[in-house]
Formats: sequence, structure tokens, C-alpha cells
Amino acid sequence: MKRRVVIVGGGTGGTVVANLLARGDPDLEVTMVSSDAFHFYQPGLLYVPFGWVRPEALLRPQRSLLHPRVQFIQGTVRSVDPGRKSVDLGERVLSADTLVLATGARLAPEDVPGLEGAHHFYTPEAALRLGKALEEFRGGHIVVGVAGVPYKCPPAPLEFTLLLEWVLRQTGRRKATRITYISPLPRAFPIESVADVVEPIMEHRGIELVPFFNVEQVDPGRRVVTSLEGEEIGYDLLVLIPPHRGTVPVTVDGIADRGGWIRTDRETLEVKGYEGVFAVGDATDLPVSKSGSAAHYQAQTVARRILSSSNGAIPRYTGKVMCFLETGENRATLLRFDYNHPPRPAAPNLVAFTLKRLFNRVYWYLVPTGRV
Repeated sequence: MKRRVVIVGGGTGGTVVANLLARGDPDLEVTMVSSDAFHFYQPGLLYVPFGWVRPEALLRPQRSLLHPRVQFIQGTVRSVDPGRKSVDLGERVLSADTLVLATGARLAPEDVPGLEGAHHFYTPEAALRLGKALEEFRGGHIVVGVAGVPYKCPPAPLEFTLLLEWVLRQTGRRKATRITYISPLPRAFPIESVADVVEPIMEHRGIELVPFFNVEQVDPGRRVVTSLEGEEIGYDLLVLIPPHRGTVPVTVDGIADRGGWIRTDRETLEVKGYEGVFAVGDATDLPVSKSGSAAHYQAQTVARRILSSSNGAIPRYTGKVMCFLETGENRATLLRFDYNHPPRPAAPNLVAFTLKRLFNRVYWYLVPTGRV
């Protein structure tokens, strides 16, 4: 009898797991469930506000990215029972021998009063609205920041800020614009070694950094953002990444923490307390970035562990992440790290910029398919 693997979620992590399993063992019955018929390349949203990419270019039909042996079900998951390894779709219940939760993260703008007065670029619709606002902007104070940690793709808000400064220079609006970056952390980036590279660039380019600014609320009428510490900053245009929360629909208390993040073993990637149930990507509480890169490497580990019964190898996830941070002026730097080795990024350069833009093009052919 074939072993049944059910994967909940069609992002990078879930798709990589599905394809590696389908290619790795013909005796596995692999099923993916996703509420969306399309796979979305979220890192590309960074470029939408500047008019460099249209959101529709960031979509591919999910079925087109999956191995023929993967059964794809588009549907809404009502609940997941990790103890029974079952997934309730309402009209049917899927039972599994092994369950993989790749349910991602959701934006929670409702957690910040007045956040409707701010822009962001973490959804296609929001990125297009921000693009229109930037097109109409002629000068004033732009404030950029994040409304809480953790959040998806930690480099993205900084990348946006540095690209924005560059674009304003190119279009002759920089002298009329003040740019402030607010951070809930003591620095501009969660990892100190990266902040040490980026902060001098911000200072050189006249971008003010306000650390320890934990957003409490936004007052769109007064155009003011207020911190929990009691500080107020006025703005003409506010770009604020909403808080993020986990999304796993479960019937068992305790599988996730207060933020909704799944309690996951940092090496085996099993959901704590549930043998044969794995979690990957943004949905986990792992101490690594919530990014496609992290999901990619976690998915490889999970697939190899599921396949290990036939080859004896039992790999462990080391916290591996590799991603780029773009700084404008056709420059970027590579961030490569794991649990035990922080990144040691080089000064932003043209080579890393070229590699990042190339990766944006080849992603579809290499990553979701599990070829790398």
C-alpha cells in the first residue's frame, strides 16, 4: 500500500516538498491542497511600486509547476488535525501517513489602529496603490518601516527604502524629500552584521534611522504615526509593513504560539509533539527569516527526511538561508547564514545585483520544481 503524503499550502516550501517527493519515490501518493490556483512570486512585489514589474508577471498556474504525479486540489482547508494527520476540506476529509504544513503567514493590519492610512507593498493591490501614490508624490516627508516582527522577507522594507531614495534622485525629487526609516529594533536590520553594512549607506544617502520605534497606531487625519514609547512622527507618505501572523487552521490547542506560528523542531522540522507532521516556511516559529529562501532549504530537508526510510539518511536542517539585499544604484549584497554562522555580507556590488535580477527570472525553472 502506498504511503500518503498530504501537503497543505502551495507556496515555495510546499511546492518544493511535493516535487522532490514525487520524483524521489514512485510509491508515495503525494497530494497538495491550496486555496489558490496560482503560485505567486512574492519577492517581485518590491518592484511593482516603481512600475518595473506588473503583478500578473509574478503568477504561474500552480499545476504547471508540479510534477505530474502530484495530485493538486484547489480548496479551502477548514481545519487540520495533526494527531489524526487529517485535513478537513468541508466536502471531504483527506487522511495521510505524513502531513506537511506549509500554510504561510497572513497580514494582520487590524492589529494597528489607523493602519488604513498607510501604504505597503506586500500584496499586489497594495503595491499598485503605493505605485500610484509615488507617481503623484512631489515632495515632503516619507516614512518607511515595519509595524512588528517577525515579518516576511526582512530585507524588503530596507530594499524599498534604498531603491526609493535612488528613484527620487533619478526623477529630480530627492532634494524636496525627507526620508525616515523607523525600526522596532535597535538597528535597521534584525541581524547586526547586515545592519553594519547598510546603516552607513543610509547615512551617506541622507536617510534618517529611528530605532526602538514600536508602532502603536496611525492617525491618518493628523498624518502622524505613534510608537508605544510615546514618540510621534509626522509624514506626508507612510509606508508601513503590517504585522504578520501565522495561518495554520488546527483543531488542537498548543500547536502554535500566540502569534499563530507553528511550534517546530529547529532541526527535524517536525511539529513539536506530533511525529510524522512537518512544518516549513513562513508558518513556523523557527529563528530564521520568513523568506522563500528559508522555505526552500527547509523543504529540501523535509523531503529528504520523508524519503529517508528507503535510503537510511536522516538529514537535519541547519538554519540555512541565502538571499540578496538590493541597495539601489545597481548594487546588491548576498546574505548567506545558518543557525551557527551569521552573514558576513560584502559591500554592495554589481555582481550581486546582476545575480539577484537573474534569479528573479530563473526562479520559476529552478526553485519550485526542486531542481536546485
